[in-house]
Formats: sequence, structure tokens, C-alpha cells
Amino acid sequence: MNVDDVVFDGEGLVPAVVQDANSKEVLTVAYMNRESLKKTIDTKETWFYSRSRQSLWHKGETSGNVQQVSDIRFDCDRDALLVLVHPRGPACHRGTYSCFTESLYHGEAKQKTEGFEILRTLAATIAERNHERPEGAYTTYLFEEGVDKILKKLGEEASEIIIAAKNRDREELSWESADFIYHLVVLLEEQQLPLDRVMDTLRERHGK
Repeated sequence: MNVDDVVFDGEGLVPAVVQDANSKEVLTVAYMNRESLKKTIDTKETWFYSRSRQSLWHKGETSGNVQQVSDIRFDCDRDALLVLVHPRGPACHRGTYSCFTESLYHGEAKQKTEGFEILRTLAATIAERNHERPEGAYTTYLFEEGVDKILKKLGEEASEIIIAAKNRDREELSWESADFIYHLVVLLEEQQLPLDRVMDTLRERHGK
């Protein structure tokens, strides 16, 4: 399938939902025309069509917050696009990781995140910290120090897990394991390796 398979509306546009390939957070919704879609494919960075300015715009051209495209999908009717990206900074012009930061409606709040859904929540939070870099946040510190610091912390937490297990200290083992998982997800974000890729590997191994 190619650009010719996309169904554009009467104005020659198609809505594009932009999603972080790692955290799966929706970053923004914009429009593409045939030309901007082709440029997106050719440059592997997002290009959109501004309805207000009636012109193409390259995301991050002035801010530097480009979005590297890893996959583009369309829905069953081929009249909407899902663009998976690796963002190089905040997606929103207000400087936030995502344009979707305000809630219109809250359903019944869950008292506790169920099952492994907490991992997705953690991955999304870490991705947000990476792209917004709030001052004073520990996650910001890790990203600014770089991969060597992250790997050092992973090694330290692994050692703490071993000690807790040898001491048969279940509470300490639980705490240190949570620390290890946190730092592992930070590393995955730094390496641009989606958490889903790791989960897929586990599923493949389980299937065998």
C-alpha cells in the first residue's frame, strides 16, 4: 500500500494522530495533504498541512523538536492516519510532552492500576520527563547524565536485589525490584526501544 491508497477528504486532507512509538501516548492530532504525507515518508520526519496558514509545516523546523517517524498506518476506511514517532522534544507549542494535558471528563477513578498496566503508565511518565526535562526531577538528572549513569544505576539496583534475596528480605526485595524496573524503563526510553518490543519478545519465548 502507498499514498495513493489513502482517502483524502474534499479539501485534500487526512487527519493524522501522532503517537509516541515507545510510550504509546498520543502526542497531537494534525492534518496532512498528499504533499506533506509524501515529505513525511521521504524525510522520515513529520510534515503537516496548516489549515489556518494554508501551507506545509515541518514539525520542529524552528524549535528543533522534530519527530522521527517509525511507522505510518491507516484505519480500515483508509481516511485517517496513525503516525508512530520518536519525538526529539515536546510535541506541543506550549512546551508539554503531549498536546492532550487537560481532561474534559473523568470516569470512575481506579484506586489501583491493574496488572501490568502500571508499566505503560511508568513508560509514559518517563517519556514525558525525557521530553520536558523538568528542573529538579530525578529522571531529568538521569537523562542529562546519559547512558553511563543509567547503566551504573541499573548495576547498583541489581546488586541490591541480590543482597535482598540472599537476606530473605521480601520487603526489601520488592522495593529494590521496583527500583530496578524503573531504571530499566529509563534505559529503554534512552535507547528508543519500546516497552512493547520487550513484551513481544516475552510472548514469543512463551509461545515456544
